[in-house]
This record gives sequence, structure tokens and C-alpha cells, in this order.
Amino acid sequence: MLVARTLKKSLSSVSKPFSLHTHLKWLSNLPENTVYGGPKPQNPNQRVTLNHLRQKHRRGEPFTMVTAYDYPSAVHLDLAGIDICLVGDSASMVVHGHDTTLPISLEEMLVHCRAVARGAKRPLLVGDLPFGTYESSSNQVLMNSAHETEAIVLHSFNYEQAVDAAVRILKEGTMDAIKLEGGSPSRITAAKSIVEAGIAVVETAMALQEAGCFAVVLECVPAPVAAATTSALRIPTIGIGAGPFCSGQLAFLFFLEKLHSTDQFFDTNFPFNILQVLVYHDLLGMMQHPHHAKVTPKFCKRYGQVGEVINKALLEYKEEVTNGSFPGPAHSPYKICSAEVDGFLNELQKLGLDKAASAAAEAAEKIETSESLEGKSPKSD
Repeated sequence: MLVARTLKKSLSSVSKPFSLHTHLKWLSNLPENTVYGGPKPQNPNQRVTLNHLRQKHRRGEPFTMVTAYDYPSAVHLDLAGIDICLVGDSASMVVHGHDTTLPISLEEMLVHCRAVARGAKRPLLVGDLPFGTYESSSNQVLMNSAHETEAIVLHSFNYEQAVDAAVRILKEGTMDAIKLEGGSPSRITAAKSIVEAGIAVVETAMALQEAGCFAVVLECVPAPVAAATTSALRIPTIGIGAGPFCSGQLAFLFFLEKLHSTDQFFDTNFPFNILQVLVYHDLLGMMQHPHHAKVTPKFCKRYGQVGEVINKALLEYKEEVTNGSFPGPAHSPYKICSAEVDGFLNELQKLGLDKAASAAAEAAEKIETSESLEGKSPKSD
């Protein structure tokens, strides 16, 4: 009590009140070392825009698209020069541990989107609207989209399921959009044949183009169908399991799947108890940007160089998409037999899509040739 009264009396005699914040305020002019602001300031001239993608599409240059769900993965995409960063609702499974994408909410997606936006300063950011946020009415989806855009400044949205609802919403709205279209089991079951399912993909993609989509993602469709769709559209197509004839390719970035094949990170002598006190990304050496080194605590020991593995994988993926070696026949598993190709070509020609039919025929021939070349083995003496 005596000390407190003495201190109070001393302070009351000071003409200018003492401020504990004076020194801190003076230091606030210094740049803050923090990973949360991103690895570098955003340069509008370097940001990938829809115009950039349209120009690449016109020049026939493929572009790359990779998923990211958090700041570290977004930084890796940024450093690798990936064109499009997708904050996918697949986070429901690979991050939150659900069996499907259905449980994730819009609020949870917003958390991922904000984190990714801080790390990915160059790529075009695309965010999934999760299931259930847009089915009830177009007004609801427009409000959700506006809220998401204002919060995280995403440039586009990926509408999944409900093709008819997506067309209606896009006609009423003004935002840019991507539509995911593919040969899902429900769509193939509803169609009488694979030929009809292929025609449905082409026609739906064309309708979505007219509705205002700036791109269409083709998932799990045979390469000739993807080639026909790409040829029939003025907008880009992005393939995932759809063969090499799309305008761009989408890859999912799963760190742990890469690591399972890297024995040094899962050695039996690996000190897993350290994970209780060290940051996961620091321990594994996941962050490679020089900015991160400035803010990494000195007590952190780097037990692996996962970041180098990730960067190498991303750069190899980008190079193979650019030079056309990925996806090859081994990674184009959705096949269509020659009889079905002929039926598909006939239906395209009936619709007046001769150019698309030619593209599909050429794709089928290339796939068949590539498969026969890969199937040949050196003769043994």
C-alpha cells in the first residue's frame, strides 16, 4: 500500500502524464514481422485476372489450378507461379476429417478463404460455395456471394451441383463464376447411355457459357468428351481427370500423401512428441519464403525439408501441364470405347457441332495411339 501511494503521488506531480504506450507508439513506425500479412504486398500488376486467363486461352497456352486451404499452402502456390488458387469445399474432408464435402458451412469456408487470401498474392482466387448455400433461392446465393466477396475479395465462385439453379443464378447475378461439370454417378445413371451423358455435358457447358460462366471445370469425363466440350466453347475448360485436351488442369494439393512416400519424414526414430510444442509447419520445414525465416522462433528445430519437396512437386506439375505431358493416358482413366466414340460423334454432328466432333475424334485417336505406345515393351532376346 505504501509503495502504491508513493507511486500515485509521484505520478500526480508530473505535468505531463506518463504513458506506457509512448515507446510502443514510436516503434510502430517499424515494419511488423508477421506471417499473417502475407509474404509480400500485393502488386496489382502481377495479379492473375480473368483477362490474363482469357489471353492465355486465346493464345492456346494451358493454365494451372491447384487447391489450397490455408496460409502455408497458399504461399507455396504463390511462389510456384500457379495461375488459379481454388479454396475448395474438399477442405471438409482433407482438413476437417469429414467423409464428404456436405458438412462444411459457408462460415467455415470463409475462414479458409481469408487465410488463403493472405498467402496467395498472385493467383486468381476461386472459392467454393458449399452445398446448401444457394439451393433455396437466387437472392440467398447473391447475398452469400456478396458477403464472401466483401470479406475476402475473392474474384470468382465455383458452383457445384444443381446445374439448372446455377444457370438461373448466373443470369440474375453479376458476379464471375466457374461451374463444375462432370460425369458424376447420378448424372450417368439418369442418362440412358454414356453417349447421352457425354452430349449432356457438352450441352450443359454451352448453356453455362451463355449464362455467363467464365470457365467450366470438367471432372471425371472421357478425354473425347472433354475435347469436344473444349472445342464447342469460347470460354476455357479446366480438367480434373478429364484428359489432356482441356484449356487448363486442376490438381489437389495433399501434403501428407506426398509425405507418405518420403521415408525420412516418417522414420521410426522421428520425435513425434515434439509436435506438442513446435509448430507443425516450422518443424517440417514447410515454409520456404525468406519472410517466414524472420519470424520463426529460434527454439524451433527443423526436422525435415518438406517445403522443398512441395515446391519441387508444384514446379514439376506446372512444367508438365505447360508442356502437355500431363495428364497422359495413365492419368486419363475414364475411357470410352470406339463404338461409343462413333455414337458420340454422330450425335455431335446432328447438333451441328462438326468442329467439336472433329476435336473428339482427334482426341480419341491420340489417346489410343499414346496407350498403344505405352503398352509396348522392349522385346527380350
